[in-house]
Amino acid sequence: MWQLTSDIVLISDPRVAAIPVRDNGEELADVRGRLRVDERMADRVGAYAHLRSGLLARLERAERRLPDGFHLLVVEGYRPIDTQRRIFEEYRDGLRAAFPEMSPDEACIAASRYVSPVEVAPHTAGAAVDLTLTAPDGTEYDMGTQVNDNPEESDGACYMDATNISADARAHRKILADALEPVGLVNYPTEWWHWSFGDRYWALAEGRPYAHYGPHRFA
Repeated sequence: MWQLTSDIVLISDPRVAAIPVRDNGEELADVRGRLRVDERMADRVGAYAHLRSGLLARLERAERRLPDGFHLLVVEGYRPIDTQRRIFEEYRDGLRAAFPEMSPDEACIAASRYVSPVEVAPHTAGAAVDLTLTAPDGTEYDMGTQVNDNPEESDGACYMDATNISADARAHRKILADALEPVGLVNYPTEWWHWSFGDRYWALAEGRPYAHYGPHRFA
């Protein structure tokens, strides 16, 4: 059964949309050749492997903070607006089909645990990155779920602070957080793999008056 967690601020919260954006004009930069990049979410033009340059620089600093034997593995960065809209609508509609007692508003809120409404989506700004940890030989560490496992199929184990995961997975999530938080990134609590900087959710979480990055078009 779907449920909402009252102590988590979801990205559909009106306070997120209320944050103004003052885009600083940073361009998208290619992650490939600078960090390890996985191709499971690759698109034809390579948009998935791009991030705002300031965010990418912070990830490079985070990479250097990791213990020996650990590396960041970027799975997805920038996401075109049309793609974001399609993913959100498909997931929202699937939830309504699975849980017909949901109202339209509840379905939108529940969907935002896993994918952002396009109006506030940090991936469309190049401000969010989905990533995991890998060993030097490319083997991915146990993080409790796969990247992009939704709350239903993971029984909530995708939540950053989930208790239904192994001790190893909890330790690996802590290693990830200990590298990313000191360089300014914030986690979306319902997705251990989703981290952002400069977007509206980041601004709300950090108490900033405005976001640095807004929706961006991939050239």
